[in-house]
Amino acid sequence: MENLTIRTANLQDYEALLTFEQAVVEAERPFNSSIKAEGAVYYDIKHLLKGDDANLAVVEINEEIIATGYAQIRASKKSLSHEKHAYLGFMFVAAEYRGLGINKLVMENLIDWSKAQGILDIYLDVYSENNAAIKAYEKIGFTPSLVEMKLNVGT
Repeated sequence: MENLTIRTANLQDYEALLTFEQAVVEAERPFNSSIKAEGAVYYDIKHLLKGDDANLAVVEINEEIIATGYAQIRASKKSLSHEKHAYLGFMFVAAEYRGLGINKLVMENLIDWSKAQGILDIYLDVYSENNAAIKAYEKIGFTPSLVEMKLNVGT
């Protein structure tokens, strides 16, 4: 795809990233009725931009951001054999660019960054009903690991 670039996001991208964050929230709202109707915030974008423990990547076409994703180094549970892992999030491709392999490029970029940090175990979360995302992650090599269960006992 011509004029496509993948780069690390910077503070000048902040407003565009906030818009993309809300697009992620809207895309996931059908999978979770508990997401706030207004003002839902998923990510600490400023930390992802400034922190040494994360790489927030964006894909641009003709200098317009069309996709995002981050890898963040996190402490692993004490029961696991690895002390740290990378967590992937903010995986989003603008609707008109889906199905072109852009998410795969983002994920490969984030996996390469994680490996360069010495991190070999990588996790992400996905709603169990989000079949398109699950298929995309499986193509990269991810396998299902744990299902989070939820119960709301309120009236």
